[in-house]
Amino acid sequence: MDTNQKSNPFSLTTMEQLREIYKAPSGRTIDKEYDYITPPGRKMIEKSSLIMLATSGPNGADCSPKGDGPGFVYVLDEKTVAIPDRPGNNRLDGMQNVVENPQVGVLFLVPGSNITYRINGRAEITNDPELLQQFEYKGNIPRTVMLVHVEQAFSHCPKAFVRSNVWKEGAKGAPEGTPTHGDFAKFVEGATDDDFVEKFNEAYKEREKKELYGDHK
Repeated sequence: MDTNQKSNPFSLTTMEQLREIYKAPSGRTIDKEYDYITPPGRKMIEKSSLIMLATSGPNGADCSPKGDGPGFVYVLDEKTVAIPDRPGNNRLDGMQNVVENPQVGVLFLVPGSNITYRINGRAEITNDPELLQQFEYKGNIPRTVMLVHVEQAFSHCPKAFVRSNVWKEGAKGAPEGTPTHGDFAKFVEGATDDDFVEKFNEAYKEREKKELYGDHK
């Protein structure tokens, strides 16, 4: 440790310190937690087209978006959901974490709804041919499927979505000046061409058409 580094006197490191600031959760907040998927929870999953998958491993934590048509995550039973791995960037950050530490968190979102559904549990990655086949789309079959065995499941309050007004704002499109995929690529590659960003974004749109479900190499 750097001897010149001073500790932050305002850092809160214990639950006792936190509870001095935050009151205890209400009974309903505690009572809504189950160790299985409830009927309303199942409906949320069936309507969800976007999830956030949180994992952690030896190299730290990761949170990755996963999306497809509504109901792309299958509820196999009240204790198990199956998430297909559609083509991505092949970094495998989340999968690597699951191999090392199976504990995951999944947040299910439904566009237009301020309610979310949360699942925490133990994950495993499988390439069972019969299960993969269930996620076939236009001849494309995922390479793997992640099974999440539910340990906690509950709905989450809408306050964050109300405050951010995310769906209404999202309908307007990205705010002017928001970085694009091309902007990030330009920085990474150190490109100096004035038209790099525009050309990259146009090319990427064409790539997306081929790689959304097809083989990504």
